[in-house]
Amino acid sequence: MALLEVEDLTVQFYTDDGVVRAVDGISYEIRAGETVGLVGESGAGKSVASLALLRLIRSPGEIVGGQIRFDGRNLLECTDRELRDLRGNDIAMVFQDADAALNPVYTVGEQIAEAVRAHGDVTDAEARDRAIALLERVGIPEPATRYADYPHEFSGGMQQRVVIAMALACDPALLVCDEPTTGLDVTVQAGILELLAELARESDTAIQLVTHDLGIVAELCDRVLVQYAGEIVERAPVEELYYDPKHPYTVGLLASIPRLGADSDRLATVPGPTPSLVDPPTGCRFHPRCPYAEPACARRHPPLVETDSETPAADDDPGAHLAACLEYTGDLEDGLDYEVLVRNETDGESHERERERTERGEPE
Repeated sequence: MALLEVEDLTVQFYTDDGVVRAVDGISYEIRAGETVGLVGESGAGKSVASLALLRLIRSPGEIVGGQIRFDGRNLLECTDRELRDLRGNDIAMVFQDADAALNPVYTVGEQIAEAVRAHGDVTDAEARDRAIALLERVGIPEPATRYADYPHEFSGGMQQRVVIAMALACDPALLVCDEPTTGLDVTVQAGILELLAELARESDTAIQLVTHDLGIVAELCDRVLVQYAGEIVERAPVEELYYDPKHPYTVGLLASIPRLGADSDRLATVPGPTPSLVDPPTGCRFHPRCPYAEPACARRHPPLVETDSETPAADDDPGAHLAACLEYTGDLEDGLDYEVLVRNETDGESHERERERTERGEPE
């Protein structure tokens, strides 16, 4: 049984220009101890989907449909009191701006201790000891001394570690990380990622990681959800998605990653702008930007289906490779040219050839 089950979740915002459906009928699941990445361009709805898990959507936004079941319990039916007990205790969130997430007039230790007291019957001394232990756990040097320091006395990376310590105060079963390494240099990023991976291993904590950095996903995640214009367009185990992407949008994202030694004058990009979610394209939302689009793509909305018709898998199978493209429903006349589709446009070599070379132990 999945720890978290999201079914047909829809979130919209009411604006002067019209109704923005930032999340439009997405479904996925996360199992205990699993790390799932949610990737896509800015504006795809990744952060909104994550905030919706804890019902943190505020006006003019609203969750208008779907279910969010955590450990078999529908969170959309919980009372405010039940949600307060659940937030931080069973599901915790690491926000992308650690500086904004911390209160500047309270010491970092007191802010962590407050989270401990809020969900447990502990004395002030016990809460302090727990806060110091958490600071040590996330790699803060001299935690007993730093307990009394204020957020502005910490670097950006250390602030992010403090936020993670707050999230871990009650040993949550699910940790939702919204761009946890944004704005940090690569050395600090590596430390944060190593910390998250260690937590997942030691505590069997499930992690939902929201990011636009595909390198982070490759290092940390077990499965990947690719989100575009509010919808999930591809879902697969991480290695399978990187070596054998099935949706043209995913191929474009992977091709846009800079590669050392690539013989190219310009970076590859996904052509065209992201669509307006007030008036999204008909049919497949990616078809105005897709080099393989046919007339049917503008008429029919593609369902998220199994990409290998010879070995069909159930939609709730975590190992299934699903994509929302008419290629996999048999509705494209020309079909996708797979040799072109999986080619890395930055160096003209296909992912399949790269995988074969890696398996042979040859250098890149």
